[in-house]
Parts: sequence; C-alpha cells; structure tokens
Amino acid sequence: MLTADIDDEGYLIDPSTWSEELAKQFANQEDIQLTEDHWDAIRFMREYYAEHQIAPDVRHVTKHLVERLGAESRNKIFELFPYGYVRQACKIAGMKRPRGWSTG
Repeated sequence: MLTADIDDEGYLIDPSTWSEELAKQFANQEDIQLTEDHWDAIRFMREYYAEHQIAPDVRHVTKHLVERLGAESRNKIFELFPYGYVRQACKIAGMKRPRGWSTG
C-alpha cells in the first residue's frame, strides 16, 4: 500500500505526487474497477492539469470523451464515476479538491 499526503477528505495535497498505483488505490477505496475508459478520462485530466495547473472542469472531460467515444457518451463521465466528478474522478486522478465547485 502506497502512502501519500492527503487532506481530511482524501484528496492529494500535492498533485505532483500522483501515480497510477495511487489511482488504483483511490479507486479501490471508491469501489471502482478501473477500465480503459476510466484511464482515458484520468489521463486526460492529468494532461490538462500539467498544462494548466488546475483540475479540468467536468465539461472539458465530457468533451474529450464525446470526441473519443461519440455523442451518445456525453454522460459517460457520470457512468464511470457514479458518485460524482469531484468526489471520485478528481480524487482518483490526484487533483486537489476543487474548492469552488458544486458539480458532482
């Protein structure tokens, strides 16, 4: 089991310490079996973070998935992370908890 500095809600304090092994551990805690679609969303989020130094808004990830999987997948992010984008996707992808967001 890997250890990481997390806040009191379970989010990484320093997103640069994220790894795929940590993602697997966080996903396990959320009872999510990571599929290729999960990894696609997570890797997009990590790339966006690397470029912008902020977690992507859910609409950016949704757009990415629609471009890759087709228009019928516009709700895919919520199928992949049923308890919410912020609560599950951001946590598993190693983002800091987005403070001002109320989405998911």
